[in-house]
Amino acid sequence: MSDASRLRSTIFVGGLENSVNEKLLADAFLPFGEIVDVTIPKPELPSSTDQHRGFGYVEFEVAGDAKEAIDNMHQSEFFGRIIKVAAAKPQKDSNEGLGSKTAIWETEGWIAKHAVSEEDRQAALSTVNVKTPAEDPMRGLEEPDVAGPRPE
Repeated sequence: MSDASRLRSTIFVGGLENSVNEKLLADAFLPFGEIVDVTIPKPELPSSTDQHRGFGYVEFEVAGDAKEAIDNMHQSEFFGRIIKVAAAKPQKDSNEGLGSKTAIWETEGWIAKHAVSEEDRQAALSTVNVKTPAEDPMRGLEEPDVAGPRPE
């Protein structure tokens, strides 16, 4: 099964109660079709007392079964909690976006996309060095104080 078809047949289930385990989650979604895999991520911190992070993924054999599960189980009650059921999104690379360990300008392609030629850089610096008198923000406030709109 390709990654794209796997992603289409995988759903995200959020808002899980702490006592929910993989078997209970699989049993809840079994009526919608054949389940390939159920994953409930564990907490990242070893000192955490929680069983899991409050969400899980259910992968179905057929993408249509995943859609059916989303349509029927989203905003339903499961072990006393309202769960969110949606299509799973691809996992972000740890080197992308917020939380990344590398600077944005060190990522591949960023320099090529945002690089400026030396000629453009010199032109930008020359326009910055030209001083234009800043407009006085207090100009026009010298008139007497009158409450309300100005009469026309």
